[in-house]
Amino acid sequence: MSTPTLSALPIRKLTPRDLTACADLSEDRGWPREEHKWGLLLTAGTGYGIDDPDRPGLVAACVVTQYGPYENPGLSAIGMVLVAERHARKGIGRHLMRNVVEAAGTTPLTLHATPSGRPLYEQLGFKTIGRAEMVRGRFVAEGPEGEVPGIVTRAATAEDLPTLIRLDTEVFGLDRTHILTRLPAFTDQLRVAEADGEIVGYAGAWPNMETHVVGPLIARDTDTAKALIASLGARTDRPLRTDIDVRHEELLAWVKARGLESIAFNSVMAYGIPELAGDWTRRFAPLTVAAG
Repeated sequence: MSTPTLSALPIRKLTPRDLTACADLSEDRGWPREEHKWGLLLTAGTGYGIDDPDRPGLVAACVVTQYGPYENPGLSAIGMVLVAERHARKGIGRHLMRNVVEAAGTTPLTLHATPSGRPLYEQLGFKTIGRAEMVRGRFVAEGPEGEVPGIVTRAATAEDLPTLIRLDTEVFGLDRTHILTRLPAFTDQLRVAEADGEIVGYAGAWPNMETHVVGPLIARDTDTAKALIASLGARTDRPLRTDIDVRHEELLAWVKARGLESIAFNSVMAYGIPELAGDWTRRFAPLTVAAG
C-alpha cells in the first residue's frame, strides 16, 4: 500500500469495545498492554483510531482527555499516540495528530512527549514548556510505616470526594470531576493528607504491570507530597513509579534517596497556551502522562 493512501485513511472515534485492539497496538510497539489504563482513558476521554485496511485491528490510535466545561473545554490532553510498527515512519502518525489538532479548534492542547516523538509535535506547532522525570523502584521507608513526621495521612472516603474535587480544581486550574470520580475504582489506594483537620493533599496508586504508579499527586508542599508517597509505598509490595515535574527538585532528590531511580525524561508540551493553568507548586505528578 502506498504512503499517500495510508495517510488518507479514515479516522474514527474509539469506544471501550476497542480496548483489546488498543492493547494489541501497544504490544505491537513493544509497550506493555496496559489494559487497565486504556480502560480508564477510553471511558473518561475520547479515543481516535485508524483501522488496519489489511487485517483486523488498528494501525494507529491516541486518546484525548478534556478538562473544564463539557461545552467549552479549557484544555485537552493527548496521550497514547501509537502507530503500528509495520506502518511507522509513513506519515500516518502525523495524519492522526493533525486531525486531532484540527478537531480541537480553539481548545488548548498539552501532551508529554518522548525524545523520539518531540520532533513531530514541534512540526505541528507544539512548544516545550516543561519536563517531567520518570522514576521507578522499591520505596525504602524511614520511620514507622514510612510516614513523614507531623503530617497525617489516611485512606480517602466517599465523603472526601467533594473536598478533593475543590482542591484539585484549584491546583489543576480546571475541573477534573470526570477523572476524580473514577479514582476510587481505578486506584488500588487513594489517600489524603490532613493538617489541623483540613485536607491539604491527596494521591493515588494504581496498578500498571508489576508496579504501582503514583498519581495524581496534589499536595500543599513538598513535605506533604513526601508523606503521601511514603504512605502509599508502605502499603504495597510492588515497586513505585511516578512522573515528577523536574521543578520539584527536593522531592526528586528525596525519592531517589529512598530507592527510586531515574528512568526517563519527557517533555511537557503545549499548543495554543504559553503555560498550563493552575498552581504547579502544588501539582507534583499527573494521574498518568497520557492524561496530563
